[in-house]
Amino acid sequence: MKKVEIRQDSRGQMVPKPSKAFSAVSQRRVWIQMGLGNGTQVVEFILLGFSYPAHIKILLFALLLIVYLVTLIANGLFILATLGESGLHSPMYFFLCNLSVLDLCYSSVSGPTVLGGLLIRSSTITFYGCVTQMYIALSLGQTECFLLAVMAWDRYVAVCNPLRYQQILSGSVCIRVATTTWAAGFLISVTALSIVPVLRFCGHNIVDHLVCELQALSRLPCMSSHFSNSSTPFFALLTLVVPLCLIFFTYVCIIAAILRIPTAESRHRTFATCGSHLLVVVLFYGTAMGIYLRPTLTAPSDKDKLTSLFYGLVVPALNPLIYTLRNKDVTVALKKLYRSST
Repeated sequence: MKKVEIRQDSRGQMVPKPSKAFSAVSQRRVWIQMGLGNGTQVVEFILLGFSYPAHIKILLFALLLIVYLVTLIANGLFILATLGESGLHSPMYFFLCNLSVLDLCYSSVSGPTVLGGLLIRSSTITFYGCVTQMYIALSLGQTECFLLAVMAWDRYVAVCNPLRYQQILSGSVCIRVATTTWAAGFLISVTALSIVPVLRFCGHNIVDHLVCELQALSRLPCMSSHFSNSSTPFFALLTLVVPLCLIFFTYVCIIAAILRIPTAESRHRTFATCGSHLLVVVLFYGTAMGIYLRPTLTAPSDKDKLTSLFYGLVVPALNPLIYTLRNKDVTVALKKLYRSST
């Protein structure tokens, strides 16, 4: 990635600042990208990143690198433990394994770009790389929304209909539900690609964000009217609010069933099986709704970018820890995995 100096032109637009770091050909190519008018094609985007001083960026880079490595290791170990331990071959752990795969993919889509951008003032990404990153990140995020709702349904069946749990959630049912969840996330995200033709010819390529994220691209000057008239915000609302409402309704039924259990010890043990999932839901939706349900044209701040980092890098690192630290079966499986590898 190349280092790019940014300045503000007479029209108030953010444009590349000519410097010795650019060759004459590079400068000409970027200025053509920034030109306005019919037929202008964007070849690459410039990601501005944080406005923090260099020493703060270095510290943030070190912290996020640790978080990213924890995400890779923790989720990878959880997947290996789940696949290798026959005692974890149940519907709950099948869906948890899907969640770990999601977290691995999601953090890897944006993590390297964020880490690279912290080492330089601003970085570039190709047009198709930017659109691909936006689509995959949005698809994985929507898949996780649906998966968390499916996991709430799994807990509902386990608590409210325990005798038929394995029958209702058989292996074939779990596979079909998981496949549908992934397919729905990627198919619904196709609607976001409706902005690609406008991005291709609008001529603006300064993105005030860490990665090519849908909300950041929608703030480009040429996108204000198009995005407000697009169906994309509707589907973003749909994929966040509808699964959350289903989760809420499911837990109302779960809590009602738990309260009917006669002994306090049994109630506590039953609710403990749902506590980890509830915590993951709060972390995921608390940050996701703060990002996607805010006004589209609001200018992002470094605080907003930190929120995006928490959503994209920190939450995927916390999820396997939440499920592992409170689950003796997973802890035992990880110990067996360690002994078999030594």
